[in-house]
Amino acid sequence: MRVLTFLLTLSLVALAGGAAVAQEGHPLKGSWIGTWDKNPAGDDVLFVLNWDGKAITGMINPGTDNITIKTATLDPDKWTVHFEADAKDKQGAITYVIDAKLENLAMPNRFISGTWKSQRGSGPFRIQRQ
Repeated sequence: MRVLTFLLTLSLVALAGGAAVAQEGHPLKGSWIGTWDKNPAGDDVLFVLNWDGKAITGMINPGTDNITIKTATLDPDKWTVHFEADAKDKQGAITYVIDAKLENLAMPNRFISGTWKSQRGSGPFRIQRQ
């Protein structure tokens, strides 16, 4: 009987540990890597996003410099996101405006795709959660 109790307890602990590992937090939280087709610094972009329980914060890196996200909003009914960030380049001040949709939400390899705009042009982009 003690062996059965021990095995049952061990099984419950293993199941609880597996459930804890599966929890990921907010759907936007994490590192995201992808491409922006009209990026003057090259196609690759990086996002690092965080959720503090109230707001989405983080940074984007469309080239060699990290840029703090100024505004980040999520419409959870449509799973659309809006990001804004200010930076400087060789030509002066630049504002990035990114509108996109969070897709494949239930999967760990979810992605965000949409349009990335700035004074220098616009183009499609897609990033995938790492």
